[in-house]
Amino acid sequence: MSCQKHCVAASAAVIAAALSCLPVSTAAAGTLDNVRARGQLACGVSEGLRGFSERDASGKWQGFDVDFCKAVAAAVLGDADRVAYVPLSAQDRFAALDDGKIDLLSRNSTWTMSRDVGMPLEFVGVSYYDGQGFLLPAIDGATSALELDRASICVLTGTTTEENAAAYFAKAGLTVTFLRFAERSAARQAYAEGKCDAYTADRSALAAERSLLPVPDDHVILRDVISKEPLGPVTRDNDPRWINVVRWTLFALIDAEEQGLDSQAVAGAGRAEAIALGKPMAGALGLSDDWVAKVVGSVGNYGEIFDRNVGSDTPLQLNRGLNALWTQGGILYAPPME
Repeated sequence: MSCQKHCVAASAAVIAAALSCLPVSTAAAGTLDNVRARGQLACGVSEGLRGFSERDASGKWQGFDVDFCKAVAAAVLGDADRVAYVPLSAQDRFAALDDGKIDLLSRNSTWTMSRDVGMPLEFVGVSYYDGQGFLLPAIDGATSALELDRASICVLTGTTTEENAAAYFAKAGLTVTFLRFAERSAARQAYAEGKCDAYTADRSALAAERSLLPVPDDHVILRDVISKEPLGPVTRDNDPRWINVVRWTLFALIDAEEQGLDSQAVAGAGRAEAIALGKPMAGALGLSDDWVAKVVGSVGNYGEIFDRNVGSDTPLQLNRGLNALWTQGGILYAPPME
């Protein structure tokens, strides 16, 4: 079997080997064409973060970030299932994108100037507005992070989290120590065993970690938010056509919710409206006229994705908050599709 055919036939289980068939320079030059030639979107996700990207009991990937991978696959390939998920650590995520090992990074990554300007990356938009917080045992009775003087704090390496916390406590004149972990599961276990007094991460990640503790209600996420963490999908910065495809897929999910177009509506009378939403610039994007209908019909609109994976009826129990539409008290906002 030729290398190209091998890539097309590769399953998610062997995607790392399959992607080695593609020259990095080719992968970087025309991502849309490469994805179509391969017949599969290579999407980088976290190694396992409940509600965002994790395998279910049958080994199938699910979550908020996973659904965005599916949305892009639906837009480009017409099939939301044609995705090879590549689990990546915080340390490896950007290098994997730069090296052409993945087409898209959809992995709770914060948009910062140093990453946007200092790396060959393009953050296409914000899919989740977050902020860094603290998880600690409820029995401690703390109501503010300012009560954590001399505490030991579990933190993941390869993120901006430790720097944010160190700056916060230094400004407050408090002293803390950090226990550093490369893997989220190790940090959670250390916290559960009382090896650190608190655990700091993005509040959405803390909600996921809390839900996995033996008795979640024995732990609280403080109301303090010490940073801005605009999370969103990332592409390479040298492929404008692909950047536009991914960016406008995100915006389509948001605009569809604003216009009341959900998966049920698109399956019926709303299909024509969904087609009208995406048709004007479909040719310029290199997509079919019905690409928005395929996206929303496959994964739902932004609100459906949020509610299904991380909302108030899930183990994470997150409310929309800042991630509510701008018309509903949040700051979620997408440019008009016209």
